[in-house]
Amino acid sequence: MKTITLIFGAAFGMLSVILGAFGAHALKKILSVERLESFETGVRYQMYAAFFLLIAGYILKFDTSSQKWISILMIAGTMLFSFSIYGLSLQDYLGINLKFLGPITPLGGLFMMLSWGMLIFYFAKAKLQ
Repeated sequence: MKTITLIFGAAFGMLSVILGAFGAHALKKILSVERLESFETGVRYQMYAAFFLLIAGYILKFDTSSQKWISILMIAGTMLFSFSIYGLSLQDYLGINLKFLGPITPLGGLFMMLSWGMLIFYFAKAKLQ
């Protein structure tokens, strides 16, 4: 799980930079300001998740199921949260109705919040050296 966490952290980070550049250059010309701001929110939270996963990947030993769930919830939450925002931001341009993604975004956010909460609980209980 440690390796998976670190790989997702690095991949989310790289993809955030790529999508951020894509949004700043290509999408700026074709999306409304509101849609572009939403897209940028997805990119920003994906980068936060990248840092989270890289740090958690180095700190956690992943020897308990709760430590594994910290990573799983952040990975799944980021995919649900950020990628649903990307879809919703691009739906008008793509000409596809992706409104069904609307309820997925807060679910992803909830998973991310649970992951942060579990990490806080881990820090509160752990005897870190």
